Amino acid sequence: MAPSSSSPSSAVIWLCFLGLIISPVASLTCSSQKFSQNQVYSNCLDLPYLSSYLHFSYDSANTTLSIGFVATPSDSGGWIAWAINPKATGMAGSQSLVAYKNSSTGTVQVHTYDVASYASIVPKDLSFEVWDMTAESRNDGSMAIFAKIKVPADLAASGKINQVWQVGPSVGAGGMLAKHDFVAANLQAKGSLDLKSGQSTAGSGGNDKLKKKNIHGILNAVSWGILFPLGAIIARYMRTFECADPAWFYLHAFCQVSAYAIGVAGWGTGLKLGSESPGITYSAHRNIGIALFAFATVQIFALFIRPKKDHKYRFYWNIYHHSFGYAILVLGVINVFKGLDILSPEHKWKTAYTIVIIALGGIALLLEAITWVIVLKRKSKK
Repeated sequence: MAPSSSSPSSAVIWLCFLGLIISPVASLTCSSQKFSQNQVYSNCLDLPYLSSYLHFSYDSANTTLSIGFVATPSDSGGWIAWAINPKATGMAGSQSLVAYKNSSTGTVQVHTYDVASYASIVPKDLSFEVWDMTAESRNDGSMAIFAKIKVPADLAASGKINQVWQVGPSVGAGGMLAKHDFVAANLQAKGSLDLKSGQSTAGSGGNDKLKKKNIHGILNAVSWGILFPLGAIIARYMRTFECADPAWFYLHAFCQVSAYAIGVAGWGTGLKLGSESPGITYSAHRNIGIALFAFATVQIFALFIRPKKDHKYRFYWNIYHHSFGYAILVLGVINVFKGLDILSPEHKWKTAYTIVIIALGGIALLLEAITWVIVLKRKSKK
């Protein structure tokens, strides 16, 4: 049988289709990027995080580094930054070049920032000489920073510099940069740049911190967000059933003591994260966490000072125990949601926790109705 005459045309169509697929991918590499002023550099790197690219040339004779940094802000009115950290590997202490659009003119401009700490990010001259600073916006929504830098003598001697890059969502009055995200990609956007070989090694440590944040979140969600509400439901509704006495008490005490122990572990990891992140403060989340720890500690003592049912102080003990218990319930759930907003995990995790809370609330409402029916029946019999 003769070969189909449509085969060559089909092959052409498939080649064109593959070309359409491959060409956008190829454009996402630094080697294919072109600049409006036709700047040319000896080296270019596809940086491993935040879809960023670094073009650079280094003249060892006069220790001059020429750079072209390309990145896309995390929002349309955001900023991009490339920095050298002369003393450390992270953002704190870095000397930064930051580009963003001028809100009045719409043109992209570049400024120097001294990031003395996370709490102090201000426009300021750098600790080394920098000149020929320009910036441009690109058709794909990205921006580019161009500059020439006099590499400090000690860094020039080693031939290596610590580079940091970042993207952020917005710029406020006076050039105040809005905080960038603190997810893995942002935390890992750093590394060592070998000026002579043109190679770069990405920094590690972002995964470690993210792992600690996840552990902190899981511990607190389980303790304040699930076990404490479950223990309260057991205490309020199981005691109504005479056959559940005294089992309800032991279940309630087990849930609350376990929740407290896990909560203390979560609180400790939060303190550790705070000490490792100077200048990063989530005031509401931290303050609620401190209040929860204090209330829960006081509440645990209720177990040891619990008077008998017929004791004259039992009424006051009930007020104290119930007041602190409901305060812990409300603050615990609120703080879990605040923690989820800070951690910004995949949406399914927040949805899952929301479903758990709704389920516990639904169970509580059902048991509340059953409890009232039982109580009213007992009163009618009496």
